[in-house]
Amino acid sequence: MSVVGTPLPDAEAQGLATSPAAPLTSGRRIVGALRRDRAAVAAAVFLGLLCLMALGAPLITALTGWGPYAFDSSAVDTGLGGVPRGSFGGIGSEHLFGVEPQNGRDILARIVHGARVSLLIALSCTLLTGVLGVVLGMLAGFYRGWVDQVISRLMDFLMAFPALIFMIAILSSLPAGNRPVLLVVVISGFGWPYLARVIRGQTMALASREFVEAAKASGARDRDLVFREILPNLRGPITVMATLAVPGNIGTEAGLSFLGVGITPPTPSWGQMIANSVSWYQVDPMYFVIPGAFLFLTVLSLTVLGDRLRHAIDEGEAAA
Repeated sequence: MSVVGTPLPDAEAQGLATSPAAPLTSGRRIVGALRRDRAAVAAAVFLGLLCLMALGAPLITALTGWGPYAFDSSAVDTGLGGVPRGSFGGIGSEHLFGVEPQNGRDILARIVHGARVSLLIALSCTLLTGVLGVVLGMLAGFYRGWVDQVISRLMDFLMAFPALIFMIAILSSLPAGNRPVLLVVVISGFGWPYLARVIRGQTMALASREFVEAAKASGARDRDLVFREILPNLRGPITVMATLAVPGNIGTEAGLSFLGVGITPPTPSWGQMIANSVSWYQVDPMYFVIPGAFLFLTVLSLTVLGDRLRHAIDEGEAAA
C-alpha cells in the first residue's frame, strides 16, 4: 500500500504510457485519413444529404404539396408560350426550385425523384459490374491457360467497341418497357471488362505469393484459395474501382437520357431534364442550371471521394 507523499516508481507512474499502443486497423487508418481530408469530408456530406433527399423524396413532395407529375398551369404564362411566371424560373415559396416551362411541373419534386432513379441505376450498375468483373477477373487470373484466353479475348472484344454508340443503338432497338433494367444490363455489359482486367492482374500477382503457395501445399481446395486467401486481399482495388465507377454510371445514364434512349418520360431523370431545358435556356436558364448543378456536384463528389479513398488505401497499405 502506497504511503501518501511517497513518489511512485517510474514504470508505475507512467502506467499506460509505457504499454505499447494498440495498432490501428487498416479500416481505421483509412477512415482517419478521410476525416482529415476536407475535400473528402465535404464530398461525403453532400452525398449523404443527396441520399437522404432521395430516400425522403415522397416526404419532401408531400410537404411541398407538389408531386413530380403534377401540372401547375397557374405558374406559367401561356401567352408567352409557357414561360414560368416570376423571376428565376418561377422560384418562390410555392415552388422552391421553380417550375418547368409549358407544363408547370415542380422542379424540386422532379429533382428529388430523379435522384432516386439516377442513384438506383448507378448503384445497380456498379453492383452488377462488380460481380461480373470480380468473378471473371479472378477466374482468368487464377486458372490462366484456356480460361484466361477466353475471358481475356472477351474483354478485348468488348473494350474495342465504342461503348456509347453501341449503347445508343441497342437501347434504340429495344422496347421502352422496363427501361431502368435495360439500362443496368447494357451499361454493365460494357463496363465490367475494365474492372475484370485490374482484378485479373492482381489475382495473378497474389496467386504466386508465399501464403497462397503455403495454403495450396497444405491441401486447400481452389475454392478456399480464392475466397479465403485471394479475395480478402482484393478488397482495396474492388472498393476503389467501385467507388470510381458510380459517377461514371451516373453520367452515362444521364447522357443516354439526354439523347432520348434512357429513362422515358414522364419518369423524372436529371439527364432528361437537361435535354428538355436546351430549347428554353435563353428565356429560363434556371431550368438548365438546377439539374445541371445537381448532376455536376454529384459526379464531382463521387469522383473526389473515390480518388481520396484510393490515396487513403495506398497510404494505409504503405503504413502496414
